[in-house]
Amino acid sequence: MHDGITSPGDASGMFARVRVVLVETSHPGNVGSVARAMKTMGFGDRAGSFVLVSPREPAVLAHPDAVAMASGADDVLAGARIVPDIETALAGASYTVAMTARQREFGPPRLLPRAAAARGRGVLGAAPDAVVAFVFGNERYGLPNEAVDRCTAVTHIPANPAYASLNLAQAVQLVAYEMRLALLEDGDARPDVPRDIGYAGEPATAEQIESMFGHLQAGLAAIGFLDPANPRKLMPRLRRLFARSGLEQEEVNILRGIAKRMMITAGETGNQAGDETDKERGRL
Repeated sequence: MHDGITSPGDASGMFARVRVVLVETSHPGNVGSVARAMKTMGFGDRAGSFVLVSPREPAVLAHPDAVAMASGADDVLAGARIVPDIETALAGASYTVAMTARQREFGPPRLLPRAAAARGRGVLGAAPDAVVAFVFGNERYGLPNEAVDRCTAVTHIPANPAYASLNLAQAVQLVAYEMRLALLEDGDARPDVPRDIGYAGEPATAEQIESMFGHLQAGLAAIGFLDPANPRKLMPRLRRLFARSGLEQEEVNILRGIAKRMMITAGETGNQAGDETDKERGRL
């Protein structure tokens, strides 16, 4: 399926590490069409490359409309996974891109599909086990905020503003095309592909980053910097900040270590304050 590619960076292996995620898809025919779009661009031959999050039709993979619209991409359709939530869908992914035209004040950085694909190519080339995931929402409502917040970047197709209605499979086809171009080209010749800046560690996965945010939120609450009852926009701003940085696993571990020390220090301070209060009470 990968045209016998042997270019630098092992592009053929990179094709197998690109994942397409559909969230709450309504129409079985669209699922089949997406499978076809993936196969025409060389994606989907690894089990788990095509993931469906809570599709409206539970038996969508065997639905006649899906099978008919797959039209030769039956292997991609048969290899799709159905999962219950976005966390499971993004498990193991190092770079995740949400497709949404909706502007969000504190959402992840916004890139055009070509730039997002180029960065994805850079991530795939930096680590042999890295996975890039592109996430698409429901045909009518798009992606929920919680799915967008868990992604590294946001992209959209700059269509005609007077008629920007794209079918789900069309959107996947365009993004898959841009990803294919990025993988077929020499990454070192592209100005928008991250350059080698010296040592680069393993990119953090989506679940590692999500666990880090939970730990960091607890640490910030422990030192009184974040009020759990009135958090405002602190965590969305931090998500946006770290999404721009491209976190590595070791960096995530450092941040979790800082969060742990916050909680320990806050506990020690609290105990000392309690001891002093007890002494004051003893004096009265």
